[in-house]
Amino acid sequence: MEEIYIDASEQVMGRLASKIARELLKGNKVYVINAEKSMISGDPKHVLKTYQEKINRGDPYHGPFSPKTSEIIFKRVVRGMLPKKARGREALKGLRVFRSRLESFEGKEFKKFEETKIKRDQSYMDLGKLSKKLGARSR
Repeated sequence: MEEIYIDASEQVMGRLASKIARELLKGNKVYVINAEKSMISGDPKHVLKTYQEKINRGDPYHGPFSPKTSEIIFKRVVRGMLPKKARGREALKGLRVFRSRLESFEGKEFKKFEETKIKRDQSYMDLGKLSKKLGARSR
């Protein structure tokens, strides 16, 4: 079992999540930092509208409950790319997502995937901004 450290800043969230899901299914432990700096591709107005609909869909007391904070949204995207059986649940236990860089990760080498980088000519929205507009409380 290998420990992999990934920096999610300026990476497309969906593409990065699929890479992370593959690593988790191999049995590796994955630590993701700077989740709030990852990007969601698409028109920002449409992205906000889609996530706002997910939040407003449920009853505040009985659900379904949708996450608002950036690290939980990121983890939920990775969860959606894993199998819905016991193998996927076990793999998800190996994922740790952090909003920003922590001091405990000093000296670690962080990976960035070239194929998950944002292209400058496409429209995108920062996950931290989305989280703030959805009403997440900042720590």
